[in-house]
Amino acid sequence: MNVLVIGANGQVGKKVVKELANSNHKATAMVRKEEQIDKLKEIGADNVVLANLEEDFSSAFDGVDAVIFAAGSGGSTGADKTMTVDLYGSIKAVDYAKEKGVKRFVQLSAVGSSNPDEQDEKIKHYMVAKGVADRHLQQTDLDYTIVRPGPLSNNEAKGEIKISPEFTDIGDESIPRVDVAHILVDVLDRNNTYKKTFEVIQGEKEVGEVLGAL
Repeated sequence: MNVLVIGANGQVGKKVVKELANSNHKATAMVRKEEQIDKLKEIGADNVVLANLEEDFSSAFDGVDAVIFAAGSGGSTGADKTMTVDLYGSIKAVDYAKEKGVKRFVQLSAVGSSNPDEQDEKIKHYMVAKGVADRHLQQTDLDYTIVRPGPLSNNEAKGEIKISPEFTDIGDESIPRVDVAHILVDVLDRNNTYKKTFEVIQGEKEVGEVLGAL
């Protein structure tokens, strides 16, 4: 499949592009700045498109077979960017996929986004954005998978995870970004992950075994 990676220049997005380069899929990396193009090609993107989540980016969907939405406004921005990127950017991406006939849609979300009222006030707006975006996707007929990882780390890949529809308490459990990227690519071909939403943290069982048992 030709996979559109939205948020390709982000910390997880770059790792997704690298994962796709080592798979049987092709990566079309969507970036916002022209100076990012060469770097994405260097790490394995087959194609790079210039587009902005805060504008009309429907043309990025031309000729693609699947989408991995891994975009985020980042921790250094305010709630306004969270609304326009994490929330409205996701909603527009889902709608463009529907319009262009792109059925496979994998979305990166976050643990806790199903219950924003239970989250710390400092991140509540972020959880609301992710939760509403997820619900918009869940109400479509797309073949979606929503992956909600726990706190992200830059640790080396462990390749072992545990998942749940919703964890009651993850404590200080985190998950390496590289493992999250692997999951986002791994689920692409797994029909058993269609119409599924799950939370994931580092665990004791191999990624393929856990995902295969969903």
